[in-house]
Parts: sequence; structure tokens; C-alpha cells
Amino acid sequence: MELTKTAEVVLKKRYLLKDEKGNPIETPEEMIWRVANAIAKAEENYGESRKEWAKKFFEIMNNQEFMPNSPTLMNAGTELNQLSACFVIPIDDSIDGIFKALWDMAKVQKSGGGTGFSFSKIRPKGDIVKSTMGVASGPVSFMKIFDAATEQIKQGGRRRGANMGVLDVHHPDIEEFIKAKWEEGVLKNFNISVAVSDTFMQALMRDEEYELINPRTKEVVGKVSARKIFNLIVEGAWRNGEPGIIFIDEINRHNPTPHVGKIEATNPCGEQPLLPYESCNLGSINLSKFVKNGDVDWDRLREVVWLSTRFLDDVIDVNSYPIPEIEEMTKANRKIGLGVMGFADMLFKLRIPYDSEDALKLAERVMKFIQNESHKASQKLAEERGVFPNWKGSVWEKKGIKMRNATTTTIAPTGTISIIAGCSSGIEPVYALAYKRTNVLDGEEFFEVNPIFEDVLREIELYREDIIERVAEEGSVQRINEIPEDVKRVFKCALDISADWHVRMQAAFQKFTDNAVSKTINLPNHATKADVERAFLLAYELRCKGITVYRDGSREEQVLKTKKTEERKKEVKIRPPAKYIEPRPRPRITKGATIETRTGCGSLYVTINEDEYGIAEVFVQLGKSGGCAASQTEAIGRLMSIALRSYVDPEALIRQLKGIRCPSVGFDNGEVITSCADGVAKVLEKHLRGEYKKIKMDVKGVKPLTEFTGEVEETKTKQIAGVCPECGNVLEYGEGCMTCKMCGFTRCG
Repeated sequence: MELTKTAEVVLKKRYLLKDEKGNPIETPEEMIWRVANAIAKAEENYGESRKEWAKKFFEIMNNQEFMPNSPTLMNAGTELNQLSACFVIPIDDSIDGIFKALWDMAKVQKSGGGTGFSFSKIRPKGDIVKSTMGVASGPVSFMKIFDAATEQIKQGGRRRGANMGVLDVHHPDIEEFIKAKWEEGVLKNFNISVAVSDTFMQALMRDEEYELINPRTKEVVGKVSARKIFNLIVEGAWRNGEPGIIFIDEINRHNPTPHVGKIEATNPCGEQPLLPYESCNLGSINLSKFVKNGDVDWDRLREVVWLSTRFLDDVIDVNSYPIPEIEEMTKANRKIGLGVMGFADMLFKLRIPYDSEDALKLAERVMKFIQNESHKASQKLAEERGVFPNWKGSVWEKKGIKMRNATTTTIAPTGTISIIAGCSSGIEPVYALAYKRTNVLDGEEFFEVNPIFEDVLREIELYREDIIERVAEEGSVQRINEIPEDVKRVFKCALDISADWHVRMQAAFQKFTDNAVSKTINLPNHATKADVERAFLLAYELRCKGITVYRDGSREEQVLKTKKTEERKKEVKIRPPAKYIEPRPRPRITKGATIETRTGCGSLYVTINEDEYGIAEVFVQLGKSGGCAASQTEAIGRLMSIALRSYVDPEALIRQLKGIRCPSVGFDNGEVITSCADGVAKVLEKHLRGEYKKIKMDVKGVKPLTEFTGEVEETKTKQIAGVCPECGNVLEYGEGCMTCKMCGFTRCG
């Protein structure tokens, strides 16, 4: 295998089998053979040669033309042998049902799978509990129990637990659900999505109210403005990317087995809608490997699609399932999800801009080809092995088509398998064309450059270290004057592309995908809530099955400066004062304002008062009364007040406090607050800039949500989500998950 340095690190850290001391005991090629041989065992059930098919499976993986999902690479041929990535577990409206689901979740996550839930059947907060004559606490309270359990489970020893929580938009607790993740740290192991119905969308378009329905009684318990709820969804997505939306009626219009049940939830990244207790194993074709002589190598692509479809069908037979219900439902429908990765690299090789009609046409053509060929391969398998057991009564039976698998295609995120394959992730544009990496294994620092971009720079004699360093620093080539315009047009990164083109690309792939499409709609930091709303409505109009947006910088602090500036300060001789400075006395009367900011520890109230000489005092009070945190924030205020009345430059205080981190990170109107000290510093900084003087007080006492409306500064943005806790490299945010492209660390929620 041709592996990048990053791929070598990820394989050694996450995928290769290890001894008791944690040392790898297999090579990447041996891992691929372990997987190929384990999956090909299914061929013996149908009178085929295990060895011959194992060789074919090995070839497409070793060539990096196809990779199965991570659990298959990690677990195939091992004692665990749990090979599926996606599961949906039902939750009934009873204590027994809720904790049965919790137990099932623990079994799945321990084996390396991600879990999706619909909490829509749970009775709303305040509803009657007849057995005790008490009142119900509502679905969000139970989600917190699932979240806490996930926190204690590390999947298979190598992956963190990940969940999707879905609530029907008609549930009476929908407002609480939408706001559940507005406070940083709540439900941190969940991605959440609102299941939006056509009825809701129609009410939204007509600016009408829609019905809230108690799931226990099925009775209408009230009506609410669709616009109000939609605005809350938009607000949450603008703040930190959550909740997403799944268009549940559109999903069920494409449910291949409606006679078996209604789809109510998806897996954690949203690409796999599943019935209760269904699982799905995924795999992706690396499209960058299929560009030949300026066109797509359709013949080889056809061969790999057929082999991949057979491979994924075999996985169902050799898989070890975490609970009996999942095995029964999975084998009854035999869903597989063949998708793609490396699409952005394919466009680079063909010199097609991502945000162009030509790119959309290629997306549709490629996915239609894969869809058709995978269906043909599944039909051939049905002739040889029989149809999936729930075929009778399915959409396929009504069409008169015998299929081995109820579905065959899915577009997954491919976070770490794309690293192994050495290509771009899923159908996403690249996040950056160059990175400065630190090898977690030996500490070596190096630049990782997109190989196609590197080849182009060499062709035009622009491959220089200073250029690469600037590309890595900028996160884009769009503002580098030396780069020719035709190169800039093709080599665009995620944040160089407008949200409309992101949505249109998702819709292009969705046209020819059985299941759903995992895609992040990237927005710049200065994007408004109106931009988020436009993306949501366009996704509905273009018949996407769901949508997730991410506004750059809305989750973790990011680099936003346009250039690397060097501040040269003159050396100043430090002389001790003749005597200690005595702060000026506090005047009897001061005037000022109290500003609320949200931190991970709760609401922080910062009062800034001034006298004739400037800022005289700062009072800091944490909303939560008592405790060590409250006393520490009071101390911060007292010490700042003494320093300010001693004529210490406020900017110096800001520099000292800003950026201090604590375990509880918060967000205030989209701005990350890393600690209470950081929150005080940022309030003081805005006060000095005069930002609070611009805010008009609402006489009705309702604090308006602030939103950037001024001129947009030219800024450099990188699609990152903070620092990897394991290796210190940059995290990227996409499809509801943060992924380190250096060591493979992933955290969803």
C-alpha cells in the first residue's frame, strides 16, 4: 500500500492488531489480508472458493480503491468480529423500554458501533405517570442518562461512543430539545436532529401554526407557530451546528420495506436511516483512483462496484451481532451502504471546480453509475443466493425486481478510512490544501500537501517552501497572489465555496443514493442566521433527506487572522518603583453596565464601572451561587479592580486572562468562552471597543439575539475544531464529528 505519513500513524495507532504492550503485531498488508480472508469465509456458504474471493477483496483494498467502514477493518478476523458501523435502537415509553435501550446501546458501543435513537415516543415533561401518579420528566432528561453512559464506554477500546438523538417536530417538548445543546457540555456525546415533517414545512411556508401531539395519548395538546420553531432550529444551528434537520417524510418515501415499519431515526452522522434494530455495514470507493487519461475509468469502476457489493453482502453473513434483535432485523433486510470518497480529488485531477455545473453533472453521472451497477450486482447475488427475507411486500417486489439487499448505496463521512486511502473525505471539498503536522509517534514536524495540488505547483514551477508555508497558514490559496487564477478556480477549499453549492452537491449525490448523504454545509464565521435558513430551505426544495450546517469557528476557537504578524517590541529596562503603588480610592458613585456572558460553568455577570480616570472596578458574579467557582470569579473581579485603580493598562489584563482554559467550555452568541477568566477578558475587551454602547435596550425586557451585520473583514479561516487531545494536531469538524487527520481521533456530538 502507498501510505502517507499520516496514514501510517493512523494505522499503527487505531487499526493494526497489537500485543499486550500495545505494539503492532501486523503490517498494513497483513491487516488487509486478515480482513479479506475473514469476509471471504462467507463464500463457502454458497459453494465458492474462499481463497479466490479473498484475493480479489485484498486487491481492491490494497490498491486503496475500496475501504470498508472502520469496525470491519478493526475487528474482522478477531474474537470480537463486530463489523457494522451503524445501528438504530428503539425506545419505548416505559422505564423497562428506556433502560432496555440503554443496555442495548452499551452492548453496541462496546463492540465499536454508533447508535441512533428516536426519543419521540417518550411522553412529554409534566405528563402523567399512572403507575406512580407522578409526572414525567420528558425525553431530554433521559437523553442525559444515555449521554452519561456513553461517556463511560470506549468503543472496543479504540473508538469513542457516538449517538444520534432524534425528536419529532410535533412532540410537545420540541423547544427544550432544540435548545438542549445551547449550553456547552450538555449531551456532548450526541448529535441531535429534528425530524421535520411535510406538514410542518407547509405550515412554515404559509406562516401558520402546526399541531403538537402527545405521543402517549396521540391527542393534540396545543399549537405553535412553525416559524417560531424553525427560527429556534436555525438559531441553534448558527450557534454551534446543532440541531440538524432530517426530512422524515422524504426518508420514508424511499423506505424500501414500509410493510416492516416506519423509519424514525438515523445513525450518528445521519447518512443511514434505519428501522428499529437495523444495522448497516458501509464501505466507500476511492474515486481519485479512477481517473485515467482525463476521464473516468468506467470499466474498472464497474469491476470494483461489483466486488464491493459482494464484499458488503458477505459481511452480513460473517458478522457477529451485539444482540439477537439486531441480527434478526439486519439479516431480514440485508441493507448495505456502498459510497464514495475522494470526490474532491477526482475533480482536482479533472480540473473541474467544485462549485460548477460541470461538477454537479459529474456527481450525478458517477453516482448514477455506481447505483445502477450495485443494483445489478445485488440482483445477480439474489439469483445465486436468494432475495432478502423481507423482499415479499417490499418496494422491490412491487417493481418485480429480485434483490439480495434492500438498499445498496450510502454516502458516508469516511473520516479515517479516507486517510488510509490517501484521499479527500466523502464528497466534501478539501478542508485545506496543506497542513503542518506533528507526528504523534516520533514528534517530527512536516508539511502535508495535497498531492494533486503539489503536482500542479511543480508543473508551474511554484513549489517552494515559502509558498507551501503560506498555503498552510492561510488555509486557502485564494489570497495568494503568486497562484494563477485558473489554479485558484479549481483548487478551492470548503470555506471558499458558498453554502448553495454545498447543498446542491449534496442533492446531486442524493438523487442516486438509496439511503442518505453525509455532508456538512460549511459557512464562514460571519454567516448570518438568514444564511442558515436559506441552506435549510434549499435542502428541502432539492429533496435532500437531511442537512447539517457548520459555521466556521462556532464550536472551538480558531485562527482568524489574515496574516502572520510579527510584533517587535523595544527592550524596556525594568526598574522597581521607589515604593509600592497605592490604588486610587474607590469613589462613592460610579457608573457602568452589567453584561451577561455564557460560560461552561453557567451565566457570568460582569459589571464594569467607571470614574473620571477610566475603569474603576470590575465585579464578577457567577450565576450559580456558592462554591469554589463563584469565589474564584469574585477574586478575579477584586484583583482586576485593584489593578485598574493602580493604572495598569486594561489591555495587559486582557492579555493575561484571555485564553485561559478550563474543562467546561461555553459559547456566547457563537463565540467560544474557554473559562470564566476568558469570559471576563472578552467582556472587558468589547467594553473598551465600545461595542456595548451600540446595543439598544429593549424596553420590553427581551434581550435580542445579536448577529453580525457590519462589513466583513477579510479573514483567514481554517476548517478546524480545536486541538486534538491525543496528539495536539488540528481537529476538523464535519458531519457532526471532530476528526484528527493525523492520529485518527474522532469525537462526535
